[in-house]
Parts: sequence; structure tokens; C-alpha cells
Amino acid sequence: MEFNLNSKELEKLLSKVIPAVPTRTPMAILENFLFEIEEGKLTVFSTDLEISLRSSMKINSEDKIKIVVPAHLLYDVVRALSDTQIKFETETNSKLKLTTDNGTYSLGFSSPEEFPSPPDVVAEDEINISGKELKKAIDLTSFAMSKEDMRPAMTGMLFEFTKEGVNFVSTDGHRLVRYTNKKIKNPREEQFIIPERAINVLSKLLTEKEIKATFSKTNVCFTIDDVVFVSRLIAEKYPAYNSVIPMENETELKINKNEILSTVKRMSLFSTTNTKQVKFSIKENSLIVAAEDIDSGSSAKEQVKCEYKGDQMDVGFNTAYVLDILSHINENEIVFKLHSPTKACIIEPTKQKEDEDLMLLLMPVRLNG
Repeated sequence: MEFNLNSKELEKLLSKVIPAVPTRTPMAILENFLFEIEEGKLTVFSTDLEISLRSSMKINSEDKIKIVVPAHLLYDVVRALSDTQIKFETETNSKLKLTTDNGTYSLGFSSPEEFPSPPDVVAEDEINISGKELKKAIDLTSFAMSKEDMRPAMTGMLFEFTKEGVNFVSTDGHRLVRYTNKKIKNPREEQFIIPERAINVLSKLLTEKEIKATFSKTNVCFTIDDVVFVSRLIAEKYPAYNSVIPMENETELKINKNEILSTVKRMSLFSTTNTKQVKFSIKENSLIVAAEDIDSGSSAKEQVKCEYKGDQMDVGFNTAYVLDILSHINENEIVFKLHSPTKACIIEPTKQKEDEDLMLLLMPVRLNG
């Protein structure tokens, strides 16, 4: 085997597939790239058995060969080179020789027999999605995925296809986000749960271009330009999240998002480390936000302008969860929909964008004293 490649073009290719290479694994074979050359095309494949990535580029070669090469070593060498031509050659002692104008680098390679085959995704549902729209959905919802393995379904993001569009849902039991995009249509009503690791990798791969998403019972495949990204799905039933969304929250607190966000940030400096508690004292057109750290004896409170008509109410929240939710709303004015200090609170932008709907739910915490 012999071919030439520009170092920066190869770096770009490898950077697309390196995220699927595991850093620690009992299966040493997975720490490699699978290189395949056929019909003048180099295809590089990587996998950790949960996700896999594949990308290709044209090369000037008539060879037909498959080899397994150490992924991080090759990637680091190529990335460390300046913009130059690299000559690739395989030698009889199972060495892959890289030659540039200034140096020679030799890497061991092995045969591909033990390397896992790329998964086939037999399409049951196939849709085209704007990369920009999907990136927005992930950015708005992924932060609320659970880190607890006790309920595996909640460690991923739900893609729920309905007649009205697609709901992107994530929850950890303390907060819940549902973002609906009514422009994305699918002929069948289906639910798929994509793991957090796959969501994080997908988010970095997405561009504004349209992508193809292919769903089967066990896997999802995203085709993004010259990258094919496959992930297993979480084979669990997602919790009936609609049942926890309260219907009777008719008391509304309208407030400027940036003002309440900056206030809660300051209050977080004064909240007790283990509870992270902040207190909302709400009465007609007045909100007082307060926090107290009993251990250090420090406390703070601020008054924030708002619109509110209803019974006086004191509600406790976790500052970290409030900050997470507020920082993922991109509108200036928001509304807190409340019922009582012990019932879930709904937070929404006062004006929803056309063909979109964003709903965030936050569970209160019991106030000290």
C-alpha cells in the first residue's frame, strides 16, 4: 500500500472519527482506527461498541486493503505536523511508515479480523432534519438528562415523534425540558431514546446543513455530510413525563429573564453548599429573592420587578437548577406558572417562536424553617 495525503486534510478527517475511540477499554482493539482503502477512497472507522463513526476521502490509490492502526498515536502525530504532504507505506514487518519532507514516523498496524464490523441500521423510520434545528433542540434540552444509572431511560434524550411534530425531552426528576419542533414530520408516532454520550458527540458534528436520520429498533444513524454516525438506542420505556406536568398552574409571575438570572447568580454565592437553596417570596407585583448560609452566617436578598397577581407565596428552589433552566431560555421575558409551594413550577418564554414550543418544569424544594 502506498498513497500521499495532505496532513491538514487527514487531520480534518481523523478529527471527525476520533470521538468514538474509547480512552479506557478492556478491548484493546477498540483503541484503533480501521483503515480501509478501496476504489480510490480511504475510509476511517472507529467504535466503542456504543457509538461508531465513519468518514471517507478520495485518495490517489488503486490498492484494496484493510488495516488497524493506533488511533490516538496517529491522530496526535498528524495533528502535530505542519501543513505538509505525508507519504503512507505499509512495510512487510507490519509497520505503517509515514514520510514527510522533514521526517519519518513508523507505527505498528495489525489485521482487522478482530475489529468489530460497522453496525447495519435497518431503517424503520427515515427523516431529513435541518442540522441547525437539531442542534438547537439539543442545546435547549440536553442539560437536564439524568446522571443517575438507576433509571437508564432518563440518562438519554427522548425523541418523540407525534402528529404535531417532534418532542425533544430530557429529565433528571428535579427538572424537565420539553422542546417541540412542529416543522419536523414523521409519518409514524414513535419514541426513541438516544444516550447522553451520543447526544454530546452528535452536537459537535452538526452543521447548518440538512442531515438524514435513520431509526431502527436498536440503533440510530445520522448521515452528516461525509460522516456516518451510529449509536445504540436505550432499550427502555421513557417515563410518562406528561403525567408530571401540572395542568392547574394558573398563577403567573412574569419577569425579565436576565434580571432574575443575575439575581439568582448572586444569591447562589450565599446559599448553603449542600442544599443550594434560594427562596422566592412572591406577592402582588413584587418578588424578593433571598438566600442564607447558616454555616457561615452570611445572607442576602434582592427585590426584582415583576408582574404577579395572586396569593402571597414563598417557594424554595435549588439555585443550580434555576440557573440551568434560565440560561437555556433565549427570550427576554419569561413566565413562572405556579400553583403552590410544593407543586412543580412551569417556566416558559412569554412568547413562543412560530412552529416551536419550549416548556421547562422545575420541582421546588422544602424551605428551611
